[in-house]
Amino acid sequence: MQSDKLKNYLHLHFLVLIAGFTAILGELISIEAISLVWYRMTIAGVLMFLFIKFKKMSLKVPLKAVIRFSIAGVIIALHWITFFAAIKASNISITLAMFSTGAFFASLIEPLFYKRKIIGYEIIFGFIVIAGVVLITQTELQYLLGIALGISSALFSTLFAVLNGQFVKKYKASVISFYEFVSGVLFMSIFIAFTGDGFDASYFQLSSSDWICLFILASICTAYAFIASIHVMKHITPYTLVLTYNLEPIYGIVLAVILFPQTETMRPLFYIGAALIISTVLLNAMFKNINKSKI
Repeated sequence: MQSDKLKNYLHLHFLVLIAGFTAILGELISIEAISLVWYRMTIAGVLMFLFIKFKKMSLKVPLKAVIRFSIAGVIIALHWITFFAAIKASNISITLAMFSTGAFFASLIEPLFYKRKIIGYEIIFGFIVIAGVVLITQTELQYLLGIALGISSALFSTLFAVLNGQFVKKYKASVISFYEFVSGVLFMSIFIAFTGDGFDASYFQLSSSDWICLFILASICTAYAFIASIHVMKHITPYTLVLTYNLEPIYGIVLAVILFPQTETMRPLFYIGAALIISTVLLNAMFKNINKSKI
């Protein structure tokens, strides 16, 4: 029993490492953010469809639900686009540090969706997160666009998480994701078709390294990670799951510094600011767990 728990816990950390590795792939893939996300969601959508058919799940859901899934699909597409655009405009470390501000946005957005009061300590944590962002901004002004895109990505990610939290209560997570991937691809396809060169032959002429990285991103870092996280959730407490996934920026930044030391080594104030943001995220998860245990 204890060995099974340890196995699932190690599996969870592996999934978080995969999540952090997503940013590494974003740096390695040469195409622009919108195309990158289009390929990611297209490949992942096909793989998710095959998984659903293999498990003999039904894709029949009410039209109203499909519309809601589609809105969420556009939001997750915008999250990924701004995330990878932030990496292109700055670097992995900046992007992941800004992505951690999602916990601050959650403290403001969740009360609106779940009709609860804003918790006092979340406001305090919010100010600490802002202080961390200010520290990073002051030392890394050359990456101002990347900082803005990273914060936007965190906002879209929070919106998506709140919406999905309502969906999974009624529908299978795999089915939800399939519709979200399809709607995201349709949204980006329309945008690409009416801007730039559209889907001409050159659009699909990618380097072999880009194809390999894109397939790893869509299969392992998206489809597999999603399905595996559902399995892990059956054996790990929600608190452990949330707290562990909050380590994603740490794993990602460490990987980035190891793999790209010339572009990812930052000034000391950056790491102070990033530590403020990430530690606040972890403390927020701990406080929530303490409050739940008292109920």
